[in-house]
Amino acid sequence: MKRVRTSPHIHGPLRTDRAMLFVIIALLPSALWGVWAFGPRALLVLLVSVAASLLTEYLLGLVSKEFTLRDCSAAVTGLLVGMNMPPAVPLYIPVIASAFAIAVVKWTFGGLGCNWMNPALAGRVFVFFSFTSQMSAFTLPRWMQPDAVSSATPLSAMKTAVTGGASGDSMSLLSGTLPVTDIAEKVSSALGISPYAVDAFLGNVGGCIGEVSALLLLAGGIFLICTKIITWRIPVFYLGSFAVLAWIFGGIPYGRGAFNGEILLPLFSGGLMLGAFFMATDWVTTPTTPKGEIIFALGCGFFTFLIRYFGSLPEGVSLAIILMNIVSPTIDRFVRVRPFGYVKVKKAEKEAKA
Repeated sequence: MKRVRTSPHIHGPLRTDRAMLFVIIALLPSALWGVWAFGPRALLVLLVSVAASLLTEYLLGLVSKEFTLRDCSAAVTGLLVGMNMPPAVPLYIPVIASAFAIAVVKWTFGGLGCNWMNPALAGRVFVFFSFTSQMSAFTLPRWMQPDAVSSATPLSAMKTAVTGGASGDSMSLLSGTLPVTDIAEKVSSALGISPYAVDAFLGNVGGCIGEVSALLLLAGGIFLICTKIITWRIPVFYLGSFAVLAWIFGGIPYGRGAFNGEILLPLFSGGLMLGAFFMATDWVTTPTTPKGEIIFALGCGFFTFLIRYFGSLPEGVSLAIILMNIVSPTIDRFVRVRPFGYVKVKKAEKEAKA
């Protein structure tokens, strides 16, 4: 007698722990660059974030009798929380962020696979609005300005200049405010692009530990796409929609008019690359259909642009992704895959009459 089982009938070899391990491997180059750029303090922040995440997962496992440390999801959450922290942040802040991400966002809703928003993003946003000044104090890489205690990021420096009534491009707004490297000046003169965009791409700017090198984040994202851990749709449509909006409308707040906004510097600055490849692609909190992924990504691009250019905050990646996490179930509800063998009723009736 044959036994009939419910779907899925075909299983892939990829397990949760293996997928999370791939994510950690993809994140490591950018994380290590942050440690190299900002020194041992950055490494300590990363270790504290991961340790707090693992400890919270373990303690909750003791209560619920469900031990889930082996799936490595808590380690990924802790690493992402740490990479979203400024290098000089007080250590109690990443501890609070990791504990909030695991205990409140993940476990309160049922654990892995049940959370309605990305836990690491939620932890980061929670401590950002709770400890805004500490979360906004950034330092430059050691080789840029060794004596500097704190510095603005390109996004925050440009936002401050525009708020003060200045106008122009990144060269006019950032010149004299942020230094540039020699290689950035050489590439800028050869290609005619902003040297600040070159430094942001390479990782020679201030910012959170794991977000400063767009090059390494892009490499890690491509690795995840090639290993089929994530799909290409969300990163491509997220970055593409943001770039188009930045080009069309991004010049308006800077007094440059429409169709005259910069593209490269906004793409490479802040947490956009980290968010597009490692946050917005979370399996649990994103739509399950290709069309749904595209709608989700377009929404992320739109809200990121809106917050960055017309909001009071210089950065909007975390809030944009969380907003789209909220509407992700609604997207899945209205964007459905047609069942195999499905035929519309009217079409079936016409075929029957014929």
